[in-house]
Amino acid sequence: MLKQKTLKDSFSLSGKGLHTGLNLSVTFNPAPENYGYKIQRTDLEGQPIIDAVADHVVDTTRGTLIAQNGAKVSTIEHGMAALYALGIDNCLIQVDGPEFPILDGSAQYYVNEIERVGTVEQNAVKDFYIIKSKIEFRDETTGSSIIVLPDERFSLNVLVSYDSNIIPNQFATLEDMAKFKDEIAASRTFVFVREIEPLLQAGLIKGGDLDNAIVIYEREMSQESFDKLADVMKVPHMDARHLGYINHKPLVWPNECARHKLLDVIGDLALIGKPIKGRIIATRPGHTINNKFARQMRKEIRLHEIQAPVYDCSRPPIMDVNRIRELLPHRYPFQLVDKVIEIGANYIVGVKNVTSNEPFFQGHFPQEPVMPGVLQIEAMAQVGGLLVLNSVDEPERYSTYFLKIDGVKFRQKVVPGDTLLFRVELMAPIRRGISTMKGYVFVGEKVVCEAEFMAQIVKNK
Repeated sequence: MLKQKTLKDSFSLSGKGLHTGLNLSVTFNPAPENYGYKIQRTDLEGQPIIDAVADHVVDTTRGTLIAQNGAKVSTIEHGMAALYALGIDNCLIQVDGPEFPILDGSAQYYVNEIERVGTVEQNAVKDFYIIKSKIEFRDETTGSSIIVLPDERFSLNVLVSYDSNIIPNQFATLEDMAKFKDEIAASRTFVFVREIEPLLQAGLIKGGDLDNAIVIYEREMSQESFDKLADVMKVPHMDARHLGYINHKPLVWPNECARHKLLDVIGDLALIGKPIKGRIIATRPGHTINNKFARQMRKEIRLHEIQAPVYDCSRPPIMDVNRIRELLPHRYPFQLVDKVIEIGANYIVGVKNVTSNEPFFQGHFPQEPVMPGVLQIEAMAQVGGLLVLNSVDEPERYSTYFLKIDGVKFRQKVVPGDTLLFRVELMAPIRRGISTMKGYVFVGEKVVCEAEFMAQIVKNK
């Protein structure tokens, strides 16, 4: 099981804001387990803290702006992308103004600093949300869409399309987050010349220049108008007949614009609140659809807060019925675990196939067979017992006994033909032979039963 990570030490970066033009400093700090991402405005009274989640995004015009507790912070997407791509789960970000500094328009400075200070593994388990079926969000007006499909890890395919001869169609792919630094981080934000004047009139990009953005000139305008824009951009006058890229630094990649859109997708989806395992396919993405999709994902996660373990019946078990009988004293008709398919330091996943031949169906009930709830709890406890007994020497010399059961909930009937998946995890380290555990029973993707229980490990006489 992967563990959560945070920074080993703090780091700071300074520069001007893309939209405000202000000189700003941002500091990334270590944070405790299960803290998530939070942003603190140190320049405001009371230094309010904003939870960096998609639900707090209030504007997506040329960047992502979040607000909470009377505070706002914009242009956060590049810093968030660096945290997410480098696997950092918990971080407190402090900024002394209304936006993050734009730096060079990419995420490479954030990545460099994260690698310089290093990261530290924490005790808590990294809580992935596993995509098990296609989830899609479309904007029929713009033709934009984001689709996520099942995959063993987080990967992205991004396709962009513009009414432009310079970048009509581009795509970018990232198969492995470990390659983010070399393949994506240095891609810079970009703007079309035709967009500059409206953005300035809207009070934006006051800090934009050729050091922090790629400028694309793809529609010829009069020399006079082009000269006025050159003065605004504080660059020498150029021939208005020559179309193409206007920038101090040459393109890092021919498809740098598509790569930057991929970077933005990562930064916006970092606000989902959980790392996901799935393949993102984004067509004509932008901050608006990115945020709408992130909000939809947060709703999906709330609906399936406890996810069923992944069960591939073709894979050999970690423990088969023979190994289970070596560890547990239970025998027919009371052995209620068929196999164990996954086991870690503090959790275990077991399987019980419920058939019509179970002896308890004779009386419970002859006309409507239903597995008794107490036996579901018993089966769950047996799975927990396997987790505990697997960690001791000579397990056949020990037994586990219930001391307490709490928080029991039955949500759905269990009937013949159901396959029960048990996930049981330790709530605290085992002390003096006492273990506390939390267990869930699933049929398919649905939780049918859950409980907390305490057990004692006793050496047999």
